[in-house]
Amino acid sequence: MMMDNISLITAFVMFSFACSDLSILSVMAYDRYLAICRPLRYHRYMNKLRLSLLVCFSWLIPFSFHAVLITLTSRLTLCSAQIQRLYCVNWVIVLLACPTNNTTPSSIVVYITVVVYVFHGLLIIWSYIYLVRTCRGSIENRKKFMQTCVPHLTCMLTFMSTVVFDIMYMHFGSKDIAQSLKNLISMVFMIISPIMNPLIYGFKLTKVRNKILFYLHV
Repeated sequence: MMMDNISLITAFVMFSFACSDLSILSVMAYDRYLAICRPLRYHRYMNKLRLSLLVCFSWLIPFSFHAVLITLTSRLTLCSAQIQRLYCVNWVIVLLACPTNNTTPSSIVVYITVVVYVFHGLLIIWSYIYLVRTCRGSIENRKKFMQTCVPHLTCMLTFMSTVVFDIMYMHFGSKDIAQSLKNLISMVFMIISPIMNPLIYGFKLTKVRNKILFYLHV
């Protein structure tokens, strides 16, 4: 039994979204590090060409990794087509593969992907270590930190919380949970992070904030 194309496309989109989001968050962390810790060199390092390359790589790298991963997964023969989730993810599809399949190539790509995005996480941690050290002794830098870094940290923590929650449920979740609750848990990852990012950054813009406050008041 082979997995249908819609399931594979869904798995590709979900994984690419998660990894590209982390890539963009790491680029934003590096941008804030340069803006606050190296303000005189900011325009030298963050010119239009370099910024365009960073944004392109933030999308191209996860797309490339997961295009290879989904291609390898599509060749697997499945012993079952029943997925107890609202949407497909590659790990769940691989678990349905028959024992006769060779999943070593997929595992290698997954390990490489994990290493790459661990480095993304280390870049974010490294950036914030220097940001905290720089902002600690300056009132002006602390204001900059509150204005630019707190929204980024909020988005990052929201994203990481939903990802970790989804991964923990996927690996350790009980099979006895009701299907409606499984769907609700799956929707946490799909809804919270995509909604929170535009809300947090949109709320910083005066016109958007005034509109939101107006509708809340009404």
